[in-house]
Amino acid sequence: MNKLLIGIGMFMGSTVGSYIPAIWGGSLLSLTSILFGVIGGLVGIWLGYQLSKYLGFI
Repeated sequence: MNKLLIGIGMFMGSTVGSYIPAIWGGSLLSLTSILFGVIGGLVGIWLGYQLSKYLGFI
């Protein structure tokens, strides 16, 4: 179950991170979008891990 939560966190974080530059008019395929996608994915992995610990799966 912990891998599922971490995977969901990574997917959601990278999706939201990649979409942030589009809010201010940037492209979804820009370098900024890719960078924010990576940062969002890392934050999502961290949040998924923390949620797994909180729920007692780890």
